[in-house]
Amino acid sequence: MKFTDLPLDHRLQKSLQAKTFTDTTEIQTLAIPHALYGKDLIASSKTGSGKTLAFLIPAIQRVIKQKPLSKRDPRVLILAPTRELAKQVFGELKKLLQGLPYKCALILGGENYNDQVKALGRHPCFVIGTAGRIADHLKDKSLFLNGLELLILDEADRMLDLGFSDQLNLIHGYADPRKRQTMMFSATMDNVQLHALTQRLMRQPERIKVGEAYAQHEEIEQSFYLADHLDHKQALLAAMLENLTYQQAIIFTATRNDAERLTELTKTWGIESVGLHGDMKQSQRSMIMSEFSRNRYACLITTDVASRGLDLSKISLVINFDMPKHSDEYIHRVGRTGRAGNHGSAISLIGPKDWNSFTQLKSFLTHELEFSIWPELEGKFKGFRPRNKPAKSSQADDKSTTKQRSSNHKKPVKRVNTMQGKEAGFGAMRKKPRVSSEVEEKQNPWLSGKQDSD
Repeated sequence: MKFTDLPLDHRLQKSLQAKTFTDTTEIQTLAIPHALYGKDLIASSKTGSGKTLAFLIPAIQRVIKQKPLSKRDPRVLILAPTRELAKQVFGELKKLLQGLPYKCALILGGENYNDQVKALGRHPCFVIGTAGRIADHLKDKSLFLNGLELLILDEADRMLDLGFSDQLNLIHGYADPRKRQTMMFSATMDNVQLHALTQRLMRQPERIKVGEAYAQHEEIEQSFYLADHLDHKQALLAAMLENLTYQQAIIFTATRNDAERLTELTKTWGIESVGLHGDMKQSQRSMIMSEFSRNRYACLITTDVASRGLDLSKISLVINFDMPKHSDEYIHRVGRTGRAGNHGSAISLIGPKDWNSFTQLKSFLTHELEFSIWPELEGKFKGFRPRNKPAKSSQADDKSTTKQRSSNHKKPVKRVNTMQGKEAGFGAMRKKPRVSSEVEEKQNPWLSGKQDSD
């Protein structure tokens, strides 16, 4: 379907043409007509499939065509789990609103509260924000939702993961569900807690699911490499960044310290890198993302703070230096590349500490996962074998085994007690003496600190 086939106001069509949007994606084709009709909507599809436009276009069309319930209260409220994602949505909204007489406000935690009160006092038609700060303004009566017509939750599952359930319920209580339309969009929706939330917030919602959340992304080439330890991972990373062709890369790590350490390390390799993590001030994070989006850096090394919502068109390579704890976070990480029909590569380094996360991921994904080998950097670690419980044998097998044993041992075996053993020159049975940790490490290199430090 083309955007020109949709029953949209000519001014909105003009904005879409200015952004050179012509054909709708699958999620947009299915979701926009239901949203324009005013139905509550739960929609899920893989990352990079165009979910943001799927809710922004109906929201703007509604504001243009319908009379407001209130001239003072916002008509559309869009909630996002992180400041980065909220800014991303806000930027897209402002581009679509060019030439239209509608104000919008961005309300985020960690930014000046009084400035936000002033912005809300100018009666914006659209408010985009994070759930915690929106809830604060509702409690302080600097924001009212009596006239709210449309509530949109972007990445609703992530908001619940971050502990915003109480704030979402509070926002729901301030905005009359009988007057408003509610829409939820995300890459993953299979969540018991989320199902309970939809039961409270929505009225007979239309459910749209484009593909499987864990199905293979055709535009992303995914590969996995086994790594022995931290030094081996770093050697693989250095070889990949030196030999692979990419525009920009995102490298995901487990902790803030890892992000900072790898940022400094990659700089010594001559790579323009920058680190990002949740402990940074919002102004610093915003400056880093702005510079990275302008191609100031080749590599962004980050924790999961950048795994969702960032739509950066030049990301052609994603590397999981550390595997995420939760499988759905893997989907969002690799979804930073291969967006809007572009091709990308996603590489994961699997060490001993990543093995549990990798095996969990295998059970979620619908396609087979195979390991690749980087030339001259093949490791010794081949994964851990699952512990299989011995199968119970049938009665017939037991009888057969017993008969076989009796035929093999026709003469009774003479057993000696401990004293008899001593007299025969054998010592009594004792526990095996404990081997020193140094000897253990030599016998099993996986027990050494260096081997298990990734």
